[in-house]
Amino acid sequence: MLNLSKVTIRLGGNDILKNVSFQLNPGNKTGLIGRNGVGKSTLLKAIKGEIEIAEGQISVLKNSRIGYLKQDIDFDGGTTVLEETYKAFNRLQAIEKQLEETETELGRRTDYESPSYTGLLNDYHHLQEQFQLLGGYNYRGEAEKVLKGLGFTQQDFNRPVETFSGGWRMRIELAKILLQNNDILLLDEPTNHLDIESILWFENFLKNYKGILVLVSHDQMFLDNITNRTIELTRHKIYDFPKNYSDFLKIKSELLEKQRQAYINQEKEIKETEKLIEKFRYKATKASFAQSLIKKLEKMKRIELDEVDNKTMNIKFPEAPASGKIVFELEHLGKNYGEKEVLKDVNLIITKGETLAFVGQNGTGKTTLAKILVGELNYSGHLKTGHNVKIGYFAQNQSEYLNPDLTVLETIEAASDDTNRIKVRDILGAFLFSGDEVHKKVKVLSGGERNRLALAVMMLQSFNVLIMDEPTNHLDIHSKDVLKKALNSFDGTLIIVSHDRHFLQGLTEKTIEFKDKNIKVHLGDIDYFLQEKQAENFREIELKKEVKQQQNSKITGLNSYEQRKADRKKQKQLKNKLNKTEEAIEQAENLIAEMEAQLSSPTPPADPDFFEQYNQAKIHLEHLMQEWEKLQLALEAFE
Repeated sequence: MLNLSKVTIRLGGNDILKNVSFQLNPGNKTGLIGRNGVGKSTLLKAIKGEIEIAEGQISVLKNSRIGYLKQDIDFDGGTTVLEETYKAFNRLQAIEKQLEETETELGRRTDYESPSYTGLLNDYHHLQEQFQLLGGYNYRGEAEKVLKGLGFTQQDFNRPVETFSGGWRMRIELAKILLQNNDILLLDEPTNHLDIESILWFENFLKNYKGILVLVSHDQMFLDNITNRTIELTRHKIYDFPKNYSDFLKIKSELLEKQRQAYINQEKEIKETEKLIEKFRYKATKASFAQSLIKKLEKMKRIELDEVDNKTMNIKFPEAPASGKIVFELEHLGKNYGEKEVLKDVNLIITKGETLAFVGQNGTGKTTLAKILVGELNYSGHLKTGHNVKIGYFAQNQSEYLNPDLTVLETIEAASDDTNRIKVRDILGAFLFSGDEVHKKVKVLSGGERNRLALAVMMLQSFNVLIMDEPTNHLDIHSKDVLKKALNSFDGTLIIVSHDRHFLQGLTEKTIEFKDKNIKVHLGDIDYFLQEKQAENFREIELKKEVKQQQNSKITGLNSYEQRKADRKKQKQLKNKLNKTEEAIEQAENLIAEMEAQLSSPTPPADPDFFEQYNQAKIHLEHLMQEWEKLQLALEAFE
């Protein structure tokens, strides 16, 4: 159980959150929503105990384990991906080390009849039971499974952590948290660095999670698929309904409308009552009636309308200078990172005024091509940039380029020149930085506020080609809609890299799909692209890919004798492998049973390698069980 009672959080003398109360129980999967800077990340830090609260109380059930994924993570380096991930199992690794030390001591000793040896053997059995109970024989396999689910390959496992980008390091931290079997999960924007396939796997993981989940996210589809409760933080109060995000919006809208109607009706009643009082208060025969009306008004509980934060960014991109008709021309373009080939033989012409979406899984070359177009990466092949092309570029990690020690005002003044310096205050105001907020240090801003500031800095430039790589990361849903509206009004050439279907809808006229080191051009917006893929959203593409392959195979071979013959052969092979695996499992179980009988006997095993052989036998059995499960699933799918 997690309980917040009248919690107030104060930073720098200002109340960030005030009088927040709610209770969460196992099974509550809660979306924590609200405008950028309202205090969502701050509240997660308070629950975790990383910052103190000014008033109220946060109570967590005794011995509850809390996993917390924050937006900014520091890694020490010096470890591989697997080694870093294994840190999730500190307790298991400590027991494992004790087991190894005890095994070494047992192998060295010869005083088998002594009480000391018997005590050591009992300690070993106790440690072994603990190790097995905590999943010690499975944790390495579980770690690999979660890492693969989050997009890592087998080849990545032994690479040093420091060779990965910040987004991939975030995935490592997420893997550690998911493996810890926590009672409470606090996840702050966990999907910002995940691709489609990883999000799909992550959703399935969270759907099966039985504890308390508090999720800060601006991905509407992800919230709808995972959460069964939504809590919105505002400056003045919280809204809390046991519904996912979309249903929450409907209920809140209905609530505010009912409140508005009740307020209007009450105001009407008050005015009518006041008229009657004014009419009768000076008439002797009606004086008592007037007094009763006055008392009625005094006792009336006035309806107060909830304050709605209608502040919105006011983004308008500068008018685009004229450029040549051909903006970019790519011929046989390729890109390698060492021996890894990312792009090969890419051919594309981008003309003036086109709007394009780059879509596809992480690692397929979307960001790479964007960086090539803006001149940040070398390449093979040919790239011709058109006449008078002026590029504005918003990188995926654009906010990281901001100096954390400067204030908001100092940041934008440093990016300005003599032609636009007088506009900086107006630009900051358009991006919701006003009053004392302009004197905040960049390092204290939320992720969404930093992204807004990075966008404001970009508005000081003059460009006719705008390339934006995941610009909606950390932006709240309302801010994303405002940015989308501004981009629709931009009169230059637009290239957007994004996984956000809602954001891309109606924004671009061409969809460039990155796949198998190359690209495919789809003439239409994201809805047309998804229609071609016969998918409702990006996540379903990956689900349907395998089904489509199976369907194509069935259609091709429907009337083919050779195909049916091959199918029967494959099915027979699977059954044979399954039978052999079941026999091997039975043999392994018998062997383990015999070894455990020796462990239980008064006479200890004479073979010094016995314990190592016993552990290897258990690991072998685990591998056989995994192989059996894989074969069984394959056979079921075949049938």
